[in-house]
Amino acid sequence: MTQHSPALAQTPAPLSPQQLDTLNQLLAGSSEAALWWIAGYAAGQAAQRSPVAPKPVATAGKRLTVAYGSQTGNAKAAASALAQQAEAQGLAVRLINLADYSLAELGREQFLAIAISTQGDGDPPDDARIFLKQLASARAPKLTDLRYTVLALGDSSYAKFCEIGRLLDQRLAELGGQALSARADADLDIEQVAAPWRASTVEAAVEAIGKSAATVTLLRPAVAPVTHAASRSQAVVLANQRLTARDSELDVRHVELGFVGPALRYEPGDSLQVRVNNPTVLIDEFLARSGLDGEVKVERGDRRHSLREWLHSERELTRLSLPLLNAILAAHPEHPLRERGAALLETHQVPDLLAAGRIDWDAARWVAELAPLKARAYSIASSQASVGDEVHLTVAVRRDEVAGIERLGLASGHLAALAEGAEIEVSVEANPRFRLPADPGRDLIMIGPGTGVAPFRAFLQQRLAEGASGRHWLFFGHRHLRREFLYQTEWLSALKRGQLQRLDVAFSRDQPERRYVQHVLAEQAREWVSWIDAGAHLYVCGDARRMARDVEQALIESIARIRGIDAEAASDELDALASAGRYQRDVY
Repeated sequence: MTQHSPALAQTPAPLSPQQLDTLNQLLAGSSEAALWWIAGYAAGQAAQRSPVAPKPVATAGKRLTVAYGSQTGNAKAAASALAQQAEAQGLAVRLINLADYSLAELGREQFLAIAISTQGDGDPPDDARIFLKQLASARAPKLTDLRYTVLALGDSSYAKFCEIGRLLDQRLAELGGQALSARADADLDIEQVAAPWRASTVEAAVEAIGKSAATVTLLRPAVAPVTHAASRSQAVVLANQRLTARDSELDVRHVELGFVGPALRYEPGDSLQVRVNNPTVLIDEFLARSGLDGEVKVERGDRRHSLREWLHSERELTRLSLPLLNAILAAHPEHPLRERGAALLETHQVPDLLAAGRIDWDAARWVAELAPLKARAYSIASSQASVGDEVHLTVAVRRDEVAGIERLGLASGHLAALAEGAEIEVSVEANPRFRLPADPGRDLIMIGPGTGVAPFRAFLQQRLAEGASGRHWLFFGHRHLRREFLYQTEWLSALKRGQLQRLDVAFSRDQPERRYVQHVLAEQAREWVSWIDAGAHLYVCGDARRMARDVEQALIESIARIRGIDAEAASDELDALASAGRYQRDVY
């Protein structure tokens, strides 16, 4: 694309020489992915500013429908970018949330692109739950006239990476759909995969539909502009306190940060991304075990760094990815850890694979296969209405022992060691599908075992600051009451003051039989179901691998028992609550 920039300079343009020079400088220094993003963003801005009146919506056969299922907004942004790019190429486009998309519409569709996320280890986004359940049923229509494509978003540190997008692709094919372009699976560095997917999808759609559809175009207000990435900021440590008892096996921290310079804005329910580089000791271990020279230069794309520099700030060492693991086991079928498979993702780091068996890759291969280094996200445990220009986190320090070596989580280990006055780089990750109700009179049921309680501390602070009249019910669980009752003093004080109406807890190891929060939910079902009937909003936050599924099963079984209905009907009721924004989850 940069080859054509001189032609751009020779073409008459409604830009001043200074603007044109700035544009050419920007394009010359941009990667291919960035160029596609700029193109989509510019198209969206032009679409919004156009004075031309909206035209009628195209029929299903002459348009590209772009649908999305999104939890935190990433899939929605990806779908919006595709819609903008397609419309800029003269296509009629319809952008729609899967929550508003019916099987009847799907049955009439001819050209469809879907961007959809996978939450945690294989869960669908809340706004796609009903659609996906219906699509899996016998009521799903035959789709022999459909050409479709899927952009699957996920996190490759989970074994079920992009599982929802993969299953959706499989189901559409089972129903007779044909590929418009190949499914693309995007890790947390979404744009690296999304940009070429958009390009191939738009090219295929233009060829299949034809630009004649440009006379019947999308209602422009339906296409949201792509937003800029969250601003980064430096934050200084104001407090770093251990919440768990000294004799607890678990180290959970309450970390208070103050923004350096202009404060970032956040809402209850958002997360804070913490950016940390790999520690030198881990890089040295990797180099020693691999036998590679850290000073050898490696070029990838338009960047050239020493291997040590790549490992320091560009590549993951503490978190395995599924693509990396598959590549290693494919290249070394005799590797001693082969039988462990995807289970390694939960406990092992990259040096552990090298310690267990030789991996004969050169520096360039390692840089190509290692996942990009990502920020770590933590649910924010404070409300700015209460703490001002501060942000509070609840951090469980990740510790695993592999072959006698203690492995710490990258960010949690770093945060735990920070003294007051230390600085770190942070950014806010918005979570629009984990929000307080607009009506302050609505009741809240909050289920947050372990560090999943963090956002509910923010929720309660916000509601108290607003003078909300709704009731609050917290379900909390951990191992031991004495050792791991996080924020115990705050919850008991709120309960005494009438700011928290109900507090139910489960400490799994304080009695011979394991007792978890789902057991308490079952015991209190009649009461919390009555809260739901009165309009309460239901929230779940915490571990996706086990807790979230056990809790949801308890919710379904409890609703079925109290209402005298079967599990399928109870599940449908929960899906309806999710669709209405009254059942929200933040699981990880």
